[in-house]
Formats: sequence, C-alpha cells, structure tokens
Amino acid sequence: METTLYALEGCPYCEKVHDALDRHDIDYETVWVDALHSERNGVKRVSGQRGVPVLVDDDHGVTMAESDNILQFVDRTLA
Repeated sequence: METTLYALEGCPYCEKVHDALDRHDIDYETVWVDALHSERNGVKRVSGQRGVPVLVDDDHGVTMAESDNILQFVDRTLA
C-alpha cells in the first residue's frame, strides 16, 4: 500500500488529515512541503496545484486535495 500525504508543518487542515489516518491505523508517508507556495513544486507535480493537504493513494489511483474531501475518502474507503 502506498499512501502519501503532502502537508505543511503547523497547518490545521493537514493535522486533521494526519489525525484521521492515525485514528484508522492507515500506513502512510508524509512529505513535508515548504511554507512558500512558490517552492512547492513536488506537490504541484502530483496534484496540479500547490495547496495542501494533498493525499495520493496509489492503490486506489486517487490524488485529492481539500481536507474535507480527503477525510471523507479516508472514512469511506481506507478505514
């Protein structure tokens, strides 16, 4: 299983996603992004935008942004 969360240190939306993944014991890797939007090329490559959080789930072929959408996906699909 390959699940990756792109997140920013101190981001409350990212923390919500971290908490949900941890609560459901989902294995994932965190890629910490730079605070400057202009330096977030890695997240832009995978998602087409520079905002975080972004979840990439290779098993389900999903790349998504927006914490509410990610939380629904985690609860409905990964939990």
